[in-house]
Formats: sequence, C-alpha cells, structure tokens
Amino acid sequence: MNFGGYDAFDDPYAYKGTTVLKNKLGLRDPELLEAFELEMTTLRANEPLPSGMFDPAHYRRVHRHLFQDVYSWAGKDRTVRTSKDGNPFCFPEYIKNQMNNLFAALHAGPCFQTNQANEFVTAVAHFLGELNAIHPFREGNGRAQLSFISLIGAQCGFPFDFTKVERATFMPAMIASYDQNFGPLVAELTCLLDND
Repeated sequence: MNFGGYDAFDDPYAYKGTTVLKNKLGLRDPELLEAFELEMTTLRANEPLPSGMFDPAHYRRVHRHLFQDVYSWAGKDRTVRTSKDGNPFCFPEYIKNQMNNLFAALHAGPCFQTNQANEFVTAVAHFLGELNAIHPFREGNGRAQLSFISLIGAQCGFPFDFTKVERATFMPAMIASYDQNFGPLVAELTCLLDND
C-alpha cells in the first residue's frame, strides 16, 4: 500500500502536466522539491513556532511558518478536492466550518483541563485523526499536525518526542483513525510522550 501518494487529479497547484507542486524556487524535479521542502521545514521547525490560542488561525500560522520558504499558499486552506489512497478529505467548501467545529470541540473537551496522561492522549488522538480527515492544506498537513500537537503537549504538560515516530506504525494508525478507529493512534501517541 502506498501511504505517501495522493490520488491523481488535474491540480492547479501543480505545474501543468506534472504532479510537481508550484514552488517559490520554481523546482520541477520532484526529488529536488522534496529535498528542498524537507530541508526548509526542518530548519523552520527548529525555530520557535508561532504562539496563539490553539484555534484554526493559530494552526494556519504554524503551517505558514513551516512552509513559508517553499509555497506561496503556505497557511491557506486548499481550494481543490483531494484524496489519498481512495479516501477523500474534507471538500474545500466545508473546510472552514469543519475546522471551527473541531477546534471548538478541542477547547470544550478534556485536553486542556486534564492532568491524566491517558485522558489527554485520547483527546489528542481524536483531535489529530479528525484534523487529518479535514486535511486543510494542499501539502504539508502531517508536518503541521505534529508541530501543532507538539505545542499542545507542551502547553498541557504532556510533551511529545516526535523524533521517536516510527513511520511503519504511525502511518497505519493515522489511516485507522480515518475510519474512526482511534485505538492504534492512542497507542502510538502514548509511546511518544516524553517522560524525561
């Protein structure tokens, strides 16, 4: 199964006749773009991430911070329908409303109130799974998600160590969460709690 590939469509974000996303350097080689994106987002991730109210605007600022050197649309909701491995993400016309509802539920839930690690991780796993299903950006959702979850963990006293992510188990857990099976993602996030 290909966990990395998006389903093909006529994409206005890509250079015509290719799947290479239009980027600030004008790179047309997908491997060069991937390397450039990884280098720049890694550098930006090591800088202080934007602070905020843990709302949709804050989340968009985190994405913009990470991808500002690569894409002109960094931090902006996508305007096209997209899917991955046959699973459609939120249609663009519903992204704003779904984001507002999800973040309202985050604040109304136990995440920012609990001092119990298992309750916190369960709440974060549900939030992360739903955020991934919305997939508000054309690219870079995964990196923005983990960076934002890292901020939430630090704020709530349950820091994560995402350097320990094992793609072989984390990606299937994310896929399971798309079908409302959050157990594997709860297990993955529990293993990533920084207990030092």
